[in-house]
Amino acid sequence: MVIDTHCHIHDSEFYPENREDVYRQSRDAGVVMLCIGTTVRSSREAVAFAETHEGCYAAVGIHPHDGKDEDVAGIRQLLEEGHKKIVAIGEIGLDYFYEHSPRDVQRQLLHDQLALAQEFNLPVSFHVRDAYDDFWPIFDSFSGIRGIMHSFTDTQHNLEQGLKRGLLVGINGISTFTKEESQQRLYTEVPLEKIVLETDAPFLTPKPFRGKMNLPAYVGLVARHQAALKGVRVEDVEQATTDNAERVFGKMT
Repeated sequence: MVIDTHCHIHDSEFYPENREDVYRQSRDAGVVMLCIGTTVRSSREAVAFAETHEGCYAAVGIHPHDGKDEDVAGIRQLLEEGHKKIVAIGEIGLDYFYEHSPRDVQRQLLHDQLALAQEFNLPVSFHVRDAYDDFWPIFDSFSGIRGIMHSFTDTQHNLEQGLKRGLLVGINGISTFTKEESQQRLYTEVPLEKIVLETDAPFLTPKPFRGKMNLPAYVGLVARHQAALKGVRVEDVEQATTDNAERVFGKMT
């Protein structure tokens, strides 16, 4: 059993027709999935999918890309409804690479959703791109926030800043195909006890399936790559990352 801590299998925008096939293939591969919301709509879909599918859990939140069009009140309503399979807030954060939403809107949205995470005592899946200088002060204005730096590809400095704050590192298919030496060194050196595995399916498909739609079933390929980098057994990576995920999100297997 292995946990994919970040996928979008529930989202009708990404899997309009084949969600059930993708789900079954992933469950047959022994994968437990955390379905991550990016809007109020997709968060509701994540909850509905998790509640009707074994081995699936939900995170609810508004992605920084969508901040200009979304209202955090919809996420609060979902949380107040008391769905037992909601185990996190996410994915939330700042994205200054694309800036689909104005920076001030992104910062306010991050602040408001961290307030929800604190109020409801939920961990967070963070999306941060080219924005850590603004991210850390907002993060530090709250106490007790725990979670994952999703799809981390930033600097060694920001890795150390995250680890110092107790955050874990989400590693996905990028690790199997990036040619950047600094990134491969980071993936090699980050301690196994600080890692969780993810796919970000349908995006970031690992080798050897580049060019095809990503599936949670492929999270095992990420585990295999980590095992090769660290010189340990794949089973050790799967067990350690599962334990790490459950320390953050609670029992999922």
